[in-house]
Formats: sequence, C-alpha cells, structure tokens
Amino acid sequence: MSKRSRILAFGSAAALVVLGAVGAAVLSGTLGQVVAFVLIGVGCVAATSLVFLEVGLSEDRELARQRAEREKAERRKEGRRRPRLDRMRGRPRRLR
Repeated sequence: MSKRSRILAFGSAAALVVLGAVGAAVLSGTLGQVVAFVLIGVGCVAATSLVFLEVGLSEDRELARQRAEREKAERRKEGRRRPRLDRMRGRPRRLR
C-alpha cells in the first residue's frame, strides 16, 4: 500500500466523520440524526478496517524479512560446507 493511497483512504474515512458531524449540525430533526449516525458510523468502521489492514501488512512484511534472513543464513551455511573427498585405497584423493 503506497503512502498516497494510505493518505487517501484514511482521509476519506475522516471526511465521512466530518461530513456526518456537519450533517447533524445543518440538518434538523430525525433526518439530521440519521445522516450523522450513518456517515460517522461508516467513517469509524472504515478507519478501524484500515488500521487492521495496516497491522496485517506490517506482519506480512516482518515475516518476509525473517524468511529472507533465514534463507540468507542457510545459503551462507551451505557455502561453508567443504566438499567430501573420495577415498580410494592406494590412490590419491581426487577433488570433484
């Protein structure tokens, strides 16, 4: 998720909450209350969902980083292994 899309998503959630508050102030009676309740509720749900998305993405990045480190350590470990030499009686050792 890019920084621009993150700002856009959280900004739109905040805008819904602000529009709900403005709607409650501008519209009177039951209609104003319903509009405010719906817009503020949708904005809060969207913001909460985006927070959970960010947590999940950060966990995925952390797992990918750990996996890369583990693979790098395994490659280093394999590179240190010395090749086994064939032993034949009466003959010198040969490298493969």
